[in-house]
Order: sequence, then structure tokens, then C-alpha cells
Amino acid sequence: MTSVQITFLGTGAGNCIYRAHTAIVLDWEGGPRVLLDASSGNSLLRHGAHLGMLATSFRQILLSHHHSDHMGGLPHLQGQRTLLEPEGAPLEVHCSEESAAGLMRLFQATSITHSVNRDGVASAEGKQLVSWHPVPISRWLDLGFGVRASAFPVDHISGAVGWRVERDGLAVVFSGDTRFSPSLVEAAQGARVLIHEALSTDAERESTSRRGHSTAGEAARSAELAGASELIMTHIDTPFHYQHGPLIDEARQHFSGPVSVAADLYQVTVGLG
Repeated sequence: MTSVQITFLGTGAGNCIYRAHTAIVLDWEGGPRVLLDASSGNSLLRHGAHLGMLATSFRQILLSHHHSDHMGGLPHLQGQRTLLEPEGAPLEVHCSEESAAGLMRLFQATSITHSVNRDGVASAEGKQLVSWHPVPISRWLDLGFGVRASAFPVDHISGAVGWRVERDGLAVVFSGDTRFSPSLVEAAQGARVLIHEALSTDAERESTSRRGHSTAGEAARSAELAGASELIMTHIDTPFHYQHGPLIDEARQHFSGPVSVAADLYQVTVGLG
């Protein structure tokens, strides 16, 4: 029976002062390791090292969108990988066309000796260090070891996507940043786990929507409509860091399955049955 360990290296919203920005690791039994978003600064490196996940252990990255709190850690990840393993394989980043353009601008702004083009980043000697691959919506990507992933559109900024990652009927769905999204509900049908952002409660739904985000109630309604088995909320804002009870309470009003709020360094292993 297949299983996957989910590790939250960052669970904070963009303005959260207590948590690292979004980065989630999926370790599928027997391989592969898949990284969902890359946080910002060196948080991914620091939290990963704390759990024994060094930079060289990451290769496949699924990026939700090109905001800095979701992709800003990539230059640091690439730099550390190159330092530790100069002849290693390049990072492979799968994303939308808009996010690929954002990645190009990010590496152009942060690279000193590397060359950057539409396809990725290379060293001065011409060795490929990072490759990004714009992916068509709903097309399945083969990530190896029988694991596949598919992007679906969400309602945040142009080019924002969520991801469904699955093997042998075990599916993990990641919302990325989004308002309530019918396309997410469709993509998350029958998921074992839905990892969904929850910036606030329904009391702040209007202001939360203006910022391009979801409430705990909307995350739970999405999980219920999708028939997901479990809901894990993330992308938590400062007011709910210590007091996330209101998020849990609201979600339980709309979703009948298990509900939790992730924290930095939280790990959980899930399987079928």
C-alpha cells in the first residue's frame, strides 16, 4: 500500500510574522521527493536542514505562482545545491508560463555569475543549474516512481495554479493561494488530503477575497464538495498563529472529515484505507 509523508517547512501567509512562507515536501514511499513551493529567503534551507532535508535532496519542484513568498527561496536553494554538489543535476521547476517569466526576473535580479534565459539558469561554464518547464493545465507530469502531477487553475493572480499529486489512487491536492475556486473543487475530487490556504474566517470573507485568498469556511466547503478525506489548512496569518481555534471551529461547520491547521515543521504520513 502506497503512502506519502507530508512535511510543512513553511505555513505562513505573506505578512505573517511568526511563520516561514509556504513550502511543503511530499515524500512518497520509495520515492520521489516533491517540493510544493519554495518559501522565501533561506527558510526552506534552515527548516529543511533541521529535519535532515539538505538542499541536494530536492530536485522536483511544483510552483503555484510567482509571488515572492512562494518562490523567493529558489535562488538560495540553487546556490546551496551547487555549492554542495557542483556536478549535480539541475533543479526542475514545473509552473505556469507567467510563473516561468517571474522566475526569470527573480534569477536575473539575484544572479551574479550565472546566465539566465527563458529556459532556466546556467553557470558561467554553461552547466545547467535550474530548468523551468511551463506546463499545460490538466496535463499529467511523470515525476518518477509512478507519481504523477497535474496543475489546475485557481483564482489568485494570472498564472496561479494548484496541484494534484497522486500515485496508485492516493492523491494530495494543494490549493496554492486562491479565492474559493470551482476548478479546485473539480481537481480535488476524492483526494486523500486537501491542503488548502485559510487566511481568515468568514467574518472577514470580503476583505480576504479582495486580497485573493480564502477563509477557513471556504477551504472546508471546498473539501466537502470535493469529497476529500481530510483537510489541512495552511498559509496562516499572524492573528491565527497562536489562536487557530476559530479556523478549526469554522471549518468543522462545513466539512465532516478530519480538520487541522499545519505548523512549521509539522509532519504527517497518510495512506489509503
